[in-house]
Amino acid sequence: MNPSDQLRMTVYASLMAALTAAGAFIAIPVGPVPIVLQNMFVLLSGLLLGSRWGLAAVGAYLLAGALGLPVFAGGAGGIGRLAGPTGGFLIGYLPAVFVVGLVSENTENRALFDILAMLCGEAIIYACGVSWLKYQSAMTWEKSMAIGMLPFLPGDALKIAAAIPIAKAVRPVVQRARG
Repeated sequence: MNPSDQLRMTVYASLMAALTAAGAFIAIPVGPVPIVLQNMFVLLSGLLLGSRWGLAAVGAYLLAGALGLPVFAGGAGGIGRLAGPTGGFLIGYLPAVFVVGLVSENTENRALFDILAMLCGEAIIYACGVSWLKYQSAMTWEKSMAIGMLPFLPGDALKIAAAIPIAKAVRPVVQRARG
């Protein structure tokens, strides 16, 4: 990758980190885990940037939040958020974006593969998030899933549906820089 493309991908990764942070400000509190748009931008990072650059975007977002910048849900920041009830969801963004990016890199950018990649990404986020929520709060598995997963499934389906046309429109621009 030439320096110009490297710079362009760095800018795209920074933009996706900023969009993820913006998605956190659109938060609807429904208990210990709010409804946010962060995960849509995490999934889009993987689709658009691939595994390596998507991981860089989400890593930059999480680092900014861990260092205290107000980029997490509700304008919060700090390492304590990663240790709190939503920490598993936040940490789950890393393997999720990597898997979505890996699938995106190794398929022909068809909507069906994008949907499957994002479903895998959401499953990873929920596996990390619900497990950590259960551990953190000492709830039963049933209650952890009822609080940390079930209310979010319809919204996540809508986010995946919205991400498909966004990825289709933006992917050609980003792929020019990816080579």
